[in-house]
Amino acid sequence: MDTLELLAHPVRLRIVHALGGGRLLSTAQLSARIPDVSKATVYRHIELLAAGGLLEVAEERRVRGAVERRYRLRQERAVIDAEMMESLSLDDYRRGFAAAMATLAAEFDAYLDREGADPAADLVGYRQHAVWLSRDELHEMIGELRGAIAPRLANTPTGDRARYLLSPILFPAEEPSADPDSDPATDGG
Repeated sequence: MDTLELLAHPVRLRIVHALGGGRLLSTAQLSARIPDVSKATVYRHIELLAAGGLLEVAEERRVRGAVERRYRLRQERAVIDAEMMESLSLDDYRRGFAAAMATLAAEFDAYLDREGADPAADLVGYRQHAVWLSRDELHEMIGELRGAIAPRLANTPTGDRARYLLSPILFPAEEPSADPDSDPATDGG
């Protein structure tokens, strides 16, 4: 199974998210973080991710006579690079987006189901903005977002840090106007 297939499943994507930030987690700990999915299903998906090279066993220890494995995400393997993106069909994009949205909805439901969930205090936000950008402006904005986010991806868990999911989604909502003198505010656009 290739990286795209491995990541294009909501349960596997949730496991990858849970292991982000350098975490080492056992199968039992992963199951506890994904309580709406059966333990057997979590175990099966961990095995698939490990067999596909996205997870590795970071350590093993004896717990009540059994061997407990703690897994680590192989971050360099859990990416879809530009070359792979260029090879995807429209249906691949559709399936990937559906998996990402299902994962996001499941993660948000799990957050709301936690005792003491307080979206206002936790500064939960979800917004959608329509912005008009040229290709150069789009590249500039993407670079600025990466510049703001990338350094924080290396943050490690500490007593004063909570883990947040940040899910930028970007796509053109309509095609550019063929008439450069057209005013989208007045032509019904």
